Amino acid sequence: MIIVIGFPRSRLGELCLAASLALGAAPVLAGCTNDDSSSRTSASAAGPCPVAPVNVVVSVDQWGDIVGTLGGNCAKVKTVLVSSSLDPHDYEPSPADASYFSGSQLVVVNGADYDPWAAKLAATTVPEVPLISAAAVTQTPDGANPHLWYSPAAVTAVADAVTAELTRLSPPAAGYFATQRTTFTTDLKPYNALIAKIKAASSGKSYAATEGIFSYMANALGLVDKTPAGYRRAVADQTDPSPGDLNAFRTALRNRQIDVLVLNPQTEGPLPDQIRTAAQESGVPVVDASETVAARDKSFQSWQMDQLTSLAGALNVPA
Repeated sequence: MIIVIGFPRSRLGELCLAASLALGAAPVLAGCTNDDSSSRTSASAAGPCPVAPVNVVVSVDQWGDIVGTLGGNCAKVKTVLVSSSLDPHDYEPSPADASYFSGSQLVVVNGADYDPWAAKLAATTVPEVPLISAAAVTQTPDGANPHLWYSPAAVTAVADAVTAELTRLSPPAAGYFATQRTTFTTDLKPYNALIAKIKAASSGKSYAATEGIFSYMANALGLVDKTPAGYRRAVADQTDPSPGDLNAFRTALRNRQIDVLVLNPQTEGPLPDQIRTAAQESGVPVVDASETVAARDKSFQSWQMDQLTSLAGALNVPA
């Protein structure tokens, strides 16, 4: 059985407070800090562009690198949120963010209530500019699991939508964008191959999750969700897990009913630390799966491959 641990960052402040009050400890969660906003321009792929680049704004870094790769030198991509300590759910755009949107020709957001500020800002500043929502492309409704970048099918669907819109906006660069899309497919081959390998060797194994960061990928890998029902309900209702729910996790670890603990390293504090400690004491391997692109990784592909390779090792699947 596999557990994915980490709380939705819109809930981190509440969980920090609850945990610190319960345990008498100061909260130490990365998501409890609210740093200033950051933005970055995604690196362009090799090759000259035959025309002026399309100005693209992307709300969050999980999609920023993908859009940058697809656009290459024919897109000037600005990603608004690139900090793991910023909560996309509750982010308040700055005047600089508004200026990025006002000069955009294309906006790409996640949707599904993950980054509502981005769609609102686009609607008020550039209502005539096309907007691509990963949730809309994948027909994911508001309130559903928003972590769509962990779905291989969603990654493909968004890539197709972005390429199609870039081509429509800049017809002279159609051949360039087609080449970039082919390059992206090639770059994803190791990612897709490793997913297929893990699925072939581990399909049917169960996992449990404290929230939904990894669940789309777990589904793609053929893993069965065995999250304790009480814990699942607490997370769905955005309430704190009860002591009994937490004890269910610890008991499952102690009884070796869990093969791997998948931990969001960007969520730190008493509650996840308890689960990590229980796993380590029980000899259960811990694998990191972060909500946003890890600082050490230079691309979406390398970020996902690092995590999948670790997971494969924990499941005894040769990577």
